[in-house]
Amino acid sequence: MIDEDKAALIDTLAQNAGFDGWTVKSLRMALTSLGRDPAEANLAFPGGRAEMIDAYFTLGDERMITSLRGQMDSSGLTARVRAATAKRLELMNGEKEAVRRAMAWLALPSQVPRLTQIIARMADAVWFTAGDKSVDMSWYSKRAILGAVLSATLLYWLSDSSVNSERTLAFLNRRLEGVGRISKLKAKLPRYAFP
Repeated sequence: MIDEDKAALIDTLAQNAGFDGWTVKSLRMALTSLGRDPAEANLAFPGGRAEMIDAYFTLGDERMITSLRGQMDSSGLTARVRAATAKRLELMNGEKEAVRRAMAWLALPSQVPRLTQIIARMADAVWFTAGDKSVDMSWYSKRAILGAVLSATLLYWLSDSSVNSERTLAFLNRRLEGVGRISKLKAKLPRYAFP
């Protein structure tokens, strides 16, 4: 878990990153804004940009889980996944440019494994929040499928200027409905035994 002091630094850093990117300059400005010594930059995030971006997304995942704990109703699993994803996007409101800059860097070929890890962790957090209790191979397949949905939804969200991200939520609904249709179709297919 990220502690309060680190969370405050990440929040301030994200505001600066929207203008100056996920850089040491942004980090030093964030430290100064919080009344801390900018020379602490290397101590705060020794891994540099990679660690800053990773911490930002991790904090968002943790906040989503905390904010929805005990609030998920008895609606279906898909509805709970949608609600958790909507909350995850909502937590980034006001930081879209910082997210855009983070995603642009993560899209570099050398950073694709890191992007994959961040999306996988986000998918796991959404499923956990939604109350998924699977423990077999479906645990992996559910997270892989949702990871693809989250990636597409996040990219859509970055270009969405609608009020309260309404177009993004409609896009998310369509993606989740598509996944639901595939699952239902697979369930109806006959199971063949191969030697």
